[in-house]
Amino acid sequence: MSLCKPQLSRSLHTATRLTPVVAVLYQALEPPTINGARKPRKPGGYQDSGADIAYTLRNRGVRVLTPTTSPKPQNHENWCFPDTEAGILSAVHQGATHLWANTILFSSHPLQTSQSLSSAHISVVGQPPSLVESFDNKAYLNDQLRNYGSFTFPQSWIIHGSNEVSTILDSILRYPIVGKPVRGRGSHGVKVCRGRSELEEHVVALLRESPIVMLEECLSGEEATITVMPPSTENSEYWSLPPITRFNHVDGVAPYNGAVAVTANSRAITETEMQDSSYRNAMQQCEQIAKLIGATAPIRVDIRRFRDESEFAIFDINMKPNMTGPGRPGREDQASLTALAATAIGHNYGSLLSKILDSAQPLGRFRAYKNPFAPS
Repeated sequence: MSLCKPQLSRSLHTATRLTPVVAVLYQALEPPTINGARKPRKPGGYQDSGADIAYTLRNRGVRVLTPTTSPKPQNHENWCFPDTEAGILSAVHQGATHLWANTILFSSHPLQTSQSLSSAHISVVGQPPSLVESFDNKAYLNDQLRNYGSFTFPQSWIIHGSNEVSTILDSILRYPIVGKPVRGRGSHGVKVCRGRSELEEHVVALLRESPIVMLEECLSGEEATITVMPPSTENSEYWSLPPITRFNHVDGVAPYNGAVAVTANSRAITETEMQDSSYRNAMQQCEQIAKLIGATAPIRVDIRRFRDESEFAIFDINMKPNMTGPGRPGREDQASLTALAATAIGHNYGSLLSKILDSAQPLGRFRAYKNPFAPS
């Protein structure tokens, strides 16, 4: 299979080398229904991580704009601008040069479509909206990468509507099976089903939310996650942070970080453990995925061994990793998986954010992104 490179230059705008004035955006817009499926909106719209980002950057000496003059560090409100057109324009009119899109994007998002922004000299931290819309569909992205031929995935099945349930379930001979939505958030809707009746019940429930459901063979070995960083003015290549291993699963699934802090069930792989070549092989696959899709911000790839000591398979590719971090009062245990990985190589949460800020893309290039798998 031949692929053209994503049509988004990775060279960085001159503005990224100037002193940035940052405004962080949170999710105020409801995600649209895309091909019948809707990604669940996060309660609070990522204001918690947005406040962490804004507060920490400000403490590092970065000029950060906020909707009110003196937001309280212990609260997540008033640190971020809503990602509506009015909210974005408010930030730009106040002097923002960099918009940190800590939200879920889609092709009709104002960052992509607003004519009022077209002449603005701003850069964006985040993934292009059309990239997110295409690749938040787990089934679509996995199929494209399988066609490319060099990635390891579990066996999977896609159910398009209730009329396909019996036929596809009849074809599954081995359990357990994981059922999940094609556009999910965190562990929402993800369940390990140990028999046909349990799986059928779960699929029927998922079909009430979305007309498309994804099933995968259950991977029983070690689970880990790998964050891939995008090119920046400092580093022209995609590169991985150290793998984070996950443990203390609940019914076979890593719990949502809003319920259990990742610091309680996750840790970085040690140098001794990294002698196992399967970690490096997985990191290389993750870096290749980020390069193929043309990611302009960190992605986080969840991996799991088929069984103990086997190779890893890729089971989830997250276009918007959680980006919470310590700093604000009461947030000491709120390091995200990405922040934990950065700490393992000597970067605190603030220096991680600085590296991500350094990867900002000019709005024009951000909007010009083209899906590399789409017919030319």
